[in-house]
Amino acid sequence: MKIRKPCNLEKLYGHTHPIREDSPELLFMKAVCAGEVEKALSFFFDQKLFDGVPSAIDAPYGRFEGLKGVRAFAEGFLPRFNARKAELVPVIQTVANGRVCLEAQINFEVEGEIEQVPMFIVADFRTPKTLDEIRLYCHFSFVPDLQAYRKPMFRSAYLEVGDPGLLTGAVRVYYEALHHAPAVDVDRILDSMGEGCVFGGYEPWGSAASPEATREGLRRTYEGMASYIPRCVGMRFETIIDDGRTCVIEWQHIVSRAGQEERSRVAMAGIAAYERGDDGKLCSIRISDYANFESTIDWSKVPGMTKEEAKKINFVESYPPHVGAKAL
Repeated sequence: MKIRKPCNLEKLYGHTHPIREDSPELLFMKAVCAGEVEKALSFFFDQKLFDGVPSAIDAPYGRFEGLKGVRAFAEGFLPRFNARKAELVPVIQTVANGRVCLEAQINFEVEGEIEQVPMFIVADFRTPKTLDEIRLYCHFSFVPDLQAYRKPMFRSAYLEVGDPGLLTGAVRVYYEALHHAPAVDVDRILDSMGEGCVFGGYEPWGSAASPEATREGLRRTYEGMASYIPRCVGMRFETIIDDGRTCVIEWQHIVSRAGQEERSRVAMAGIAAYERGDDGKLCSIRISDYANFESTIDWSKVPGMTKEEAKKINFVESYPPHVGAKAL
């Protein structure tokens, strides 16, 4: 069968990471792809284990809560991608801290052809066999009729970037050098990466690596970022899943007035995986976000959110904010 939209996730990283085939997020997504709605429902309860809040699935195109919501997600998954059926191909699985991140390629059959969509699938365990919540990430362009806006799904307690002490080794060095004031430290960023560090796997254009993945090209790329980070935008990590090899971070933006006025930035949710090689340096960086597509958003087609409302989320007058600045 012809592959209409190929992706590189399996090609780049397949067969090099162990997969727990009995993990509930994998079994859940396989059931959803197979159209087995009742089986998919069996991994959830109507409410999470604690605090009486509904179980949830947060997808790029909406949030689904309680068993009614889980059913709606499962029944609508294939139609949302205009697909007749789909196959889940697990590629990388990171398990730690009561969560799991499954990086997978989903092969959708659409009009007799295959569209390959790389996805991050993050799940909060209820028990080793059941789930409280799943959060899906993929590039908006893979989802028909989706705008380039992903509302932050965590309520930040404070508008500050995460404490780098929560990270270790090369991941900590990379984050400190890129996101902490007063400025980006390009030399330190490059030092965190091993030779041949691979970028990508989630980009809609199918690139297997950064367009300028030489050391000189990377330096130019990060020097470009230094022109607006952290002055315009900060990265606040909300969850960390680190098994010692791969560190997966779910994050959302902190945006300053300069970020809004100069770069049309609004706070959005995103995810990144940083993999350490045998030398302890980064051997792979994999990111799913909508960066640099903000100007394409048609706010009249974003359900339940206006541009003015979006601009108020995680907004600070200037960055870095005063220590202890509370979120709006």
